[in-house]
Amino acid sequence: MPVIDVYNMEGKTCGTIDLNEKIFGAPVNVPVMHSVVRAYLLNQRQGTQSTLTRSEVAGGGRKPWRQKGTGRARQGSTRAPQWTKGGIALGPKPRSYRVSVNKKEKRIAMLGALSSKVSSGELIVLDNIALEEFKTKKIVAMLAALGANGKPMIVTEKPDQKVVKSAANIPGVATAPVNAMSVYDILKHDKLILTKAAVASLEEVYGE
Repeated sequence: MPVIDVYNMEGKTCGTIDLNEKIFGAPVNVPVMHSVVRAYLLNQRQGTQSTLTRSEVAGGGRKPWRQKGTGRARQGSTRAPQWTKGGIALGPKPRSYRVSVNKKEKRIAMLGALSSKVSSGELIVLDNIALEEFKTKKIVAMLAALGANGKPMIVTEKPDQKVVKSAANIPGVATAPVNAMSVYDILKHDKLILTKAAVASLEEVYGE
């Protein structure tokens, strides 16, 4: 069972926490994690790109010149793809990029991502994040005290607007409640900062 230190907002150790082996010590299945991240990114695409075909562009109803005798190539419409302002041949049309992933794969990928953060020393557990007001300086000072420079992700048990708005202007810093973080978010960021309440929530969901 992994045991790591618990820190306060000043970066001082205030105890330790025993992490659930099933969640934070699970095998890291890279192919499944790749599959889940790929599906996540594809599902963000709107698929609204569209081009006009020769039947959809305006004009071109009349044959530009007679079929034979002009010395020029035969043409049926000035809106064919080879003409300026003509239709687009084989261009993109609206489509869905959606890819489905089953629950078992999502679970394996999530546990693998969390476990990879523990094994690489990139998981930080905070006793609590207590902000009395919206203050970016306090989040900056906390991250500096924790040595979480670069692109850290702060995860709380529930949506906390003071944390969200205080960290919103800090480049590279992301925030999320436990139920909104994804495998992509975990792997994308250098450090994963969880509150003790967030750890308890994860163990409640995935510890079965």
